[in-house]
Amino acid sequence: MAHESISVFDIFKIGIGPSSSHTLGPWRAALRFVADLRDKGITRVRSVKVLLYGSLAKTGKGHGTDVAVLLGLCGEDPVTFDVNEITPRIELITGKRKLNLGGDHTIDFDPAEDVVFLFDESLPYHPNALTFLCSFNDGDEIAQTYYSVGGGFVVKEGEEDGDDSFVHLPYPIIKAEDLEAACNKTGLNISGVVMVNENAIRPEVDTRAGVLRIWETMRDCIFRGAHIGGELPGGLQVKRRANALNKKLTAEKTYNNFDEWLAVIRSGGQTFRYTLDWVSCFALAVNEENAAFSRVVTAPTNGAAGVVPAVLLYFIAFCDGYDEDKIIEFLLTASEIGSIFKKGATLSAAMGGCQAEIGVSSSMAAAALTESLGGTMEQCLQAAEIAMEHHLGLTCDPVGGLVQVPCIERNTMGAIKAITAAQLALQSNPDHARISLDTVVNTMWETALDMNHKYKETAEGGLAVQLPISLSEC
Repeated sequence: MAHESISVFDIFKIGIGPSSSHTLGPWRAALRFVADLRDKGITRVRSVKVLLYGSLAKTGKGHGTDVAVLLGLCGEDPVTFDVNEITPRIELITGKRKLNLGGDHTIDFDPAEDVVFLFDESLPYHPNALTFLCSFNDGDEIAQTYYSVGGGFVVKEGEEDGDDSFVHLPYPIIKAEDLEAACNKTGLNISGVVMVNENAIRPEVDTRAGVLRIWETMRDCIFRGAHIGGELPGGLQVKRRANALNKKLTAEKTYNNFDEWLAVIRSGGQTFRYTLDWVSCFALAVNEENAAFSRVVTAPTNGAAGVVPAVLLYFIAFCDGYDEDKIIEFLLTASEIGSIFKKGATLSAAMGGCQAEIGVSSSMAAAALTESLGGTMEQCLQAAEIAMEHHLGLTCDPVGGLVQVPCIERNTMGAIKAITAAQLALQSNPDHARISLDTVVNTMWETALDMNHKYKETAEGGLAVQLPISLSEC
């Protein structure tokens, strides 16, 4: 079980699509391996080979796992690396069969030979495993295994808690009941308790700046995705829809930036159909960008990256929520719900199916929206429970191993369910709730354990086997 000091910046990570577990996690694992090599003398390295196991092998091509590993080995940062340089860099490595390890030391490296997809092998700790084999000029050899355990979190073999530093928090929270107790003790709402805990990690001014950067990245992703048409990469010939929907909803009105676009959105009123269409547009925009290897925020995963931003922009556009304090509080509350699911269950589709991604993101957004609309702490937890309750058992069955079908549309469903869950909770008395958030977290984990492996991001079941397309075609 994860320790208590998971931060808002562990749940929300800026990175590159299409998958937090299959792209961002392996990228960060490669960066950690390079850091270890620096301690051992990176110029001593003669060769590196990468072994991908289990789900990383089975859907790695569609998720860009090999691409992520190469960029990580080059020492590139997924937060800042120019997404337009991904293809040229990979083509350079493949063409020259050379890799600049950590940006400091060039070695021979042929991706076709040195990245090995072990489709029929899996390691016991977690389905998302990768091993780096390294040979040095003096004959020494090392092998290091990492596990990408969901949401961009990485665990090095032999480490109990992964790569996040432990901090004793004023209000340690493992379960929802701990959060409820902290709120009752302090009189603070959920976001208030989260901020107190974050203050134990860093100055509040830094937390606020960092959360606003998360929002700005989400905002830019939505705006960018709503204005790009064409076809997504990967071979499924999936058409981008957010751009066409945006054009229809704005009726070709002119604007030059996000704020002007937001004014156009607000000017259209608040009919149910209009609002529903916009929420779908917001979510589609993010996950089409994610599928196109663009910059997104893991929330709590890349495959579910569109839910929280879509619901947050719904709050901003249709509930008068365009205020920095309100945006920060929204994201703080959402992060705590995600943290509770990580500690009590999983954020990995390879472990728990899509309920661990879309289900968790919907739960996060539901709680955050409920607090933002004036709900009590109890109503927030009820909203989170309602949202997950209606995602239980959701499988992860990506067609062609790509984060496109059914992943992109599922984000629209998760966002709408989050809004509905919030409205239900706001109109309910939590004292009458029969199922607690902790109960549904435990149920989600039990469901994950019972789920057949072919429905856990392997592309071996469900929708993934209904189309005549193979992983090699993608």
